[in-house]
Amino acid sequence: MSDLVASQPPAVTLPGDRYLNRELSWLAFNQRVLELAQDENMELLERVKYISIFSSNLDEFFMVRVAGLKRRIETGLARKDSSGMQPRELHEAILAESYSQMKELAATFNNSVLPALVANGIEILRWDELTVEEQERLSVLFAEQIFPVLTPLAVDPSHPFPYISGLSLNLAVLMQNPDSDNELFARVKVPASLPRFFEVSLERFVPLEDVISGHLNMLFPGMKIMQHHTFRVTRNEELEVEEDDAENLLHALEKELSRRRFGAPVRLEVENSIDPHILDLIVSEVGVEQNEVFKLTGPLELESLMELAKLKREDLSAPVFVSRTSTALAEVESSSAPDVLEVMRHRDILLHHPYDSFSTSMQLFLEQAAADPNVLAIKQTLYRTSGDSPIVNSLIDAARAGKQVLAVVEIKARFDELNNIEWARKLEEYGVHVVYGIVGLKTHAKLCLVVRNDGGKLNRYVHIGTGNYNPKTARAYEDYGLLTTDPKICEDVASLFNLLSGYGVQSNYKRLIVAPKELRNTLVEKIDRETANAWIGLTAGIRIKCNSIVDETIIDALYRASCAGVKVEVLVRGMCSVKPGIPGLSENIQVRSILGRFLEHSRVYEFMNAGSREVWIGSADLMHRNLDRRVEALVQINFPEASSIVQVLDLGFAPSTSAWHLAPSGEWIRHNLDADGEPLIDFQEYLINNHPIAKSGADNPTPRLINSILNKVGLGER
Repeated sequence: MSDLVASQPPAVTLPGDRYLNRELSWLAFNQRVLELAQDENMELLERVKYISIFSSNLDEFFMVRVAGLKRRIETGLARKDSSGMQPRELHEAILAESYSQMKELAATFNNSVLPALVANGIEILRWDELTVEEQERLSVLFAEQIFPVLTPLAVDPSHPFPYISGLSLNLAVLMQNPDSDNELFARVKVPASLPRFFEVSLERFVPLEDVISGHLNMLFPGMKIMQHHTFRVTRNEELEVEEDDAENLLHALEKELSRRRFGAPVRLEVENSIDPHILDLIVSEVGVEQNEVFKLTGPLELESLMELAKLKREDLSAPVFVSRTSTALAEVESSSAPDVLEVMRHRDILLHHPYDSFSTSMQLFLEQAAADPNVLAIKQTLYRTSGDSPIVNSLIDAARAGKQVLAVVEIKARFDELNNIEWARKLEEYGVHVVYGIVGLKTHAKLCLVVRNDGGKLNRYVHIGTGNYNPKTARAYEDYGLLTTDPKICEDVASLFNLLSGYGVQSNYKRLIVAPKELRNTLVEKIDRETANAWIGLTAGIRIKCNSIVDETIIDALYRASCAGVKVEVLVRGMCSVKPGIPGLSENIQVRSILGRFLEHSRVYEFMNAGSREVWIGSADLMHRNLDRRVEALVQINFPEASSIVQVLDLGFAPSTSAWHLAPSGEWIRHNLDADGEPLIDFQEYLINNHPIAKSGADNPTPRLINSILNKVGLGER
């Protein structure tokens, strides 16, 4: 056998059942969110927040993933997935698991969270539990602010059953005509334009639907109200837009948005006290199957609990966290804002949000560039941004100042389509060049490019990151960003913007890896390099931090690496199709998940590379849509900046850090206590408490502080 052959790892035969189902894996993620809501050691209003997040997550899952699966089943397009599940088998499993979770959520709210709220002076009451004085006050409010908005809709031979819009909360009302004794049915929609909870006295709340049900006699005068029950329908809200004609994309999308609320039903939620005959009527008229009916202990629609989670109760809330200016931008304490472009001319700046402030870094970078008379051009991608966006306002200011401004607006960003269309039109009104990217692809890369005349020489300044340019979510999403003037990175970003706004085929980037053309293949090559290194005894290792990992090609490469002895560590927030810890396949793969007050959103890829460690950050998760149907970009982070990312990964994978561990069966097991029953390190709280404060001449203490923890468990100075 030649040396070349001997140096290659042997071929690995991978078993057919090597993937976890992605949809059931997503439900397992939402179960972890539910476990946070059930954690009695957590601040009470944080538990309320997680109930809301769980509900919102599941609504979107049904509107998109379940709806898409059901549509494919009905059209005959669905096929057995990579986990081996048949479409109808998967649909039934999803319905059973999500129904079980929703019943668990209702029990958690009613039996644990609600009593705890009452014990702390916060009450959510039904109409009959209010005092007479409170009812009288609400009756005045109902007459003035609620009654004019309501539209009772009768159901009889001359009034067909009304259309029930997706996610609307409704009252099904059964009444009797006292003159004829005939039973009559009507539907009343609970208006989403009004607050869900009305405060009748200090921290005593009543749901809007209860206020309405307490005044049904005003809506149906002269009728005898027999019964009333709340119900809710979830519909398919995925958009289907033909993109063959890019010129008409915006108009086609607007037309499709107007049809969104008329999608096919995929779930019916009802209170379990509902009369069987009324339920039969709703089921028949809405058009759902029996296994799509979820009977639950009320109240329904718990996403609105976010209103209560924002109560000003410091004793029941997580301590307030205020992001700090990056030490790289504030080496000297000063009342004036740092000159971001000036700092960039001397060094790269790695940002870690929300620990590093977004407003005094990326946002300030764009604001200063827009106001700088020497800046000639700004190019920016926009996937999701906030309502009153300072990012958009800066682009408008730059255009009004005569600069060349390009905005690549992704108007197909799910559930932000209308918002992005409005931004696109506003930008165009002020002279910004707006493009929608490449036909057939979503532009998901997070890029900003500034061109400045520096004393007669044109220089580029770039921001590239893992998160959206949204100042609001930047306070709650964990993300990395790089501010740099590195010529190779800047040249790559300039080339990518030219591709997005013009024509061309670019594949020879120097410091970027770009999807869809090269990202999957390049990542597989890097994984295979680690496999080969391990086989010949060189230093090898892979660590990945992402939102989701379901791409089979990437997973198979990780399995082969594991078989060659490569230690693979994955920190994933959501879906994961990897089966870790299986002898002969993945015994060297560990998968962890960390959830907390911040949404872990960054994507990081680390390769040991025979001792020449590589660290990459970017916008791409390991999913088919990211690798095949989106423009994504990863950038390599140079050392020493990358050392802080390495240290954070060390902390995330340390045995002393609280996390969920994925078992080979697909079960996630929470490890938040040590052998003595003491709490393990809270990853995010540790980073909050040890975030460096900028001081004159001070170095960055974060690596040293994290190492002090890691040394105790034998993981320091990796």
